[in-house]
Amino acid sequence: MCNSAAPDRHPYAAGQTPQAYREPENAGDPGDPEAMLAPAGPQGTAGGTDAAGAGTDSARRRRKGGYPPLPEPLPVPVVDNHTHLDFREGPAVSIGDALDAAEAAGVRGVVQVGTDLASSRFTAAVVEQDPRILGAVALHPNDAPLLAEAGTLEDALAEIEQLAAGPRIRALGETGLDYFRTGDGGRGSQLMSFRRHIDIAKRLGKALQIHDRDAHDDVVATLLADGAPERVVLHCFSGDAGLARICNEQGWYMSFAGTVTFRNAGNLREALLVADPALVLTETDAPFLTPHPYRGRPNAAYMVPYTVRAMADILGTDLDSLCAQVTSNTEAVYGSWD
Repeated sequence: MCNSAAPDRHPYAAGQTPQAYREPENAGDPGDPEAMLAPAGPQGTAGGTDAAGAGTDSARRRRKGGYPPLPEPLPVPVVDNHTHLDFREGPAVSIGDALDAAEAAGVRGVVQVGTDLASSRFTAAVVEQDPRILGAVALHPNDAPLLAEAGTLEDALAEIEQLAAGPRIRALGETGLDYFRTGDGGRGSQLMSFRRHIDIAKRLGKALQIHDRDAHDDVVATLLADGAPERVVLHCFSGDAGLARICNEQGWYMSFAGTVTFRNAGNLREALLVADPALVLTETDAPFLTPHPYRGRPNAAYMVPYTVRAMADILGTDLDSLCAQVTSNTEAVYGSWD
């Protein structure tokens, strides 16, 4: 007979996976990973496309080990400035439960980011459902060549502009250039779409969230040639100290994700060390890019503290001060959540 006490099953106990994210104890085979990763519609129904258009093979693989435990809450609340609440992985978690878990970890709000028309429509709807959510809408760069080939890119951009006009849509994103998944033949469509998003952001007075993968030089050149919007965020900053210095000079924000904690990401840590503290943000890009030591498991907004604590260690700075700075920076980009 075992006389040990039963484990604490509080829904938001640090060191335990939040209750809504726990797999049922008798779940067995969770089923088709394709269905689990399908985005949820505004009422929680499945539908839509994935984060990187046609090329998310890594996202389509079932992550192992389930959701990580809730971290100790941050001493000063911050915001996850780039997440995908509509991308499902594992248990079906409601928007309210996802935000409650984040809030329990000291993450008081999120920026929900669209990547295509379906997820941008979802974003425009969900920002009206909970005051802890602001939104960004866009066509992902990997979707632009597909839309251009289908002859629907112009119509899609027109709808993005309509959705972006909403008062709780504060950014155009994620847009940009991705040379990792799109070959030479699709780069012209990517560039055209990127430039159109830049133009929309400037005309509507919105921030610009940039997806930049293996395209640093062309992203910078395009922003300088076209004239960047007043507020630019390099989402999931992937450059080095040199790119960070360019961002410092231009006043562009650098958003650090869980990748800054990866053992092989010395370039990101060097970039963080030279980044202007007034231009530093943080994000999850959930359900992707889960921070160390849980890399490879699904991500969620409640895991921001793992990344922020790592950033404080890298910078050798006080955690309270870093959280306060990041929160101030985030509000400078997106405005108030109230």
